[in-house]
Amino acid sequence: MPTCPDCDVSMEPVDHQTSYGGDGVRIETSGGVLGALDLKGTHLDAYLCPECNLVRFYAD
Repeated sequence: MPTCPDCDVSMEPVDHQTSYGGDGVRIETSGGVLGALDLKGTHLDAYLCPECNLVRFYAD
């Protein structure tokens, strides 16, 4: 579990989705057909600090 860099407390996992109703946030990898169809990429996990509400994303 990551620790908040500002508060030094454990961050909590939180759910997230894109504004268009997708399955979450991904970072792009190589293109190709799967990339063009938005079926390729590394999903990101979101963590929230319960003290200061900082949200950070980490790659799977």
